[in-house]
Amino acid sequence: MVNVGIVGGTGYSGIELLRLLSSHPQVNIEVITSRSNAGKPVAEEFQNLRDMAELRFSEPEIDSYQNCDLVFFATPNTVAMEQAEALLSAGIKIIDLAADFRIKDIGLWEKWYGATHTCPALVAQAVYGLPELNRDAIRDAVLVANPGCYPVSVILALLPLLDQNSINAASIIADCKSGTSGAGRSASVATAFCEVTESVKAYAVDGHRHLPEIRQVLQAVNKQAELVFTPHLMPMVRGIHATVYADARGSGDKVQQVFEDYYSDEPFVDVMPAGSYPETRSVKGANQCRIAVHYLPDRNKYVVLSVIDNLVKGAAGQAIQNMNLMCGLEESMGLNALGIMP
Repeated sequence: MVNVGIVGGTGYSGIELLRLLSSHPQVNIEVITSRSNAGKPVAEEFQNLRDMAELRFSEPEIDSYQNCDLVFFATPNTVAMEQAEALLSAGIKIIDLAADFRIKDIGLWEKWYGATHTCPALVAQAVYGLPELNRDAIRDAVLVANPGCYPVSVILALLPLLDQNSINAASIIADCKSGTSGAGRSASVATAFCEVTESVKAYAVDGHRHLPEIRQVLQAVNKQAELVFTPHLMPMVRGIHATVYADARGSGDKVQQVFEDYYSDEPFVDVMPAGSYPETRSVKGANQCRIAVHYLPDRNKYVVLSVIDNLVKGAAGQAIQNMNLMCGLEESMGLNALGIMP
């Protein structure tokens, strides 16, 4: 059994970790923290977790994790960096669901996140937690930076094309839509029901924090990679739909086969038949990225459609996938639930 701790158990990612880990056959949830709910039963806060009647929230103190093999940080940015060195020194592995260890350029990270990084030496050690790209490195890692939700949807849409040099890597446009849970659980006017229902809006057109993360990963595959990234807020709770455009190099007649071959052994990437249109509802609650690739011969462009549940493959499910790899477990263990429809 793997003894795990969850830091920040009352946000959406923390709640989703609890839901998924509660049925994982090789995991024992040793501790879950919340300053505002310390001492309170988890089941009292979240009715869907009533089977976890014995589990209580505790204060996020280092001593709380002494019996853990691995700790998830489902916390706001800058929290994990404050405890990472102490936990790693104690032999405890870390998966950070926030952005503290994703961007290798410390100055760039500080520019986008508006804070001083307190343990920059660990950033070089951290492995970017996208198994479809870094599986072997994740297996050997003690510190994993779980990807952002938008980056997962965009990067997985592009990897086969970049791998085959099938696109002009500087021509990428990523038009992405997200449900409101991506903004977190804290109350705000911008994500209140009356503000988002029956409406769609773009935001952060001049620069989103996930842009340098996406750029870093794509440029590691192809140094020429560049993109325009525009996120939109949709009147739904869960889901991300990324529509990714790029100029094709040569004919796109074999692109369907390229995608099918590239992801043939991936347990959580589903390449749909040619001409398909994946829906966000098809991956709701599932650790799945569903992809369809289209070629427009008259424009010589590729259009790749990519959908994920932002709280699962875009956060908690991806983190558990990484945990399985880090702890020598079967990669898909605890993550085989199908999407919920309708």
